[in-house]
Amino acid sequence: MIISASRRTDIPAFYSEWFMKRVRAGYFYRVNPFNSTQVTGFSLKPEDVDAVCFWTKDPRPLMKHLDELDERGLNYYFQFTLNPYDNIFEPGVPPLQERIAAMTELAGRIGTERVVWRYDPVILSSVTPVAFHLEKIEEVAEQVATATRRLVFSFYDFYGRGKGRLDRALAETGIELHDITAPEHEDALDLVARGFKATADRHTLQIFSCSEGVELEAVGIRHGACIDGNLIRELFDISGSFARDRNQRDACNCAESADMGSYNSCRFRCSYCYANFNEGVIERNWGGHIPDSPALLYGYDREIEIRTRNYRR
Repeated sequence: MIISASRRTDIPAFYSEWFMKRVRAGYFYRVNPFNSTQVTGFSLKPEDVDAVCFWTKDPRPLMKHLDELDERGLNYYFQFTLNPYDNIFEPGVPPLQERIAAMTELAGRIGTERVVWRYDPVILSSVTPVAFHLEKIEEVAEQVATATRRLVFSFYDFYGRGKGRLDRALAETGIELHDITAPEHEDALDLVARGFKATADRHTLQIFSCSEGVELEAVGIRHGACIDGNLIRELFDISGSFARDRNQRDACNCAESADMGSYNSCRFRCSYCYANFNEGVIERNWGGHIPDSPALLYGYDREIEIRTRNYRR
């Protein structure tokens, strides 16, 4: 079984103490975000978990616990989102240089193969044109090339809740958004893809797209996966393969996993984020978080059957 920690919130940055309590207890509860009475228990025992995939923009609160995770025999790796945006797009994240230093320190602790750099999403706008992205990705790559072996990126998706939040955030700024995947921006997409590939090649980074319908193999970029079954097998010497997660978008190649997070609970408040779709409850959820609860945002105390499902084929 693979544990995703988490697509729905930044557990390493904000809920690392809760995560460690769940590891020590050996299980957690996942609550259906649309029906809080539907609760499922999942094992966190090392013998039941193939790997934990951490998603984060700041792993530092969790890093003091890495020795304990290693001692317990829990496999894990990091998807580290490192973008060069200002506070319009990412109002709550630490300064870029602090995050670069954190990535370097993390890689020094666990190895470059277990730290994946995410430049996600690529937002094309009047203040972040093609030239911005080509310049910034090269600047960051020069500093993190010794801390990772993989670069994963995706283009900002013009749909759903994330689009609504970003529209509201930009309403008073005069900033114009452009859909880089639209036919009229085909040349811009090609320039970004070729520029990213050139940067990756200069710094000997493998490069993959994430959940993208557009084909970029012509410039040498393959479709990737964040919950990457092949990477997990290589990193942790696991036999067998993992089934694709059918609950994700059609373009997503992620392996099936159990996500242990909750929506509307990440305090970074990135204006493009799909996981924070109710701004008014973020601080309420943070304040109501119970570190000893089996569920991230709910004070469940009843016993629920714990699943130890094997996701391998």
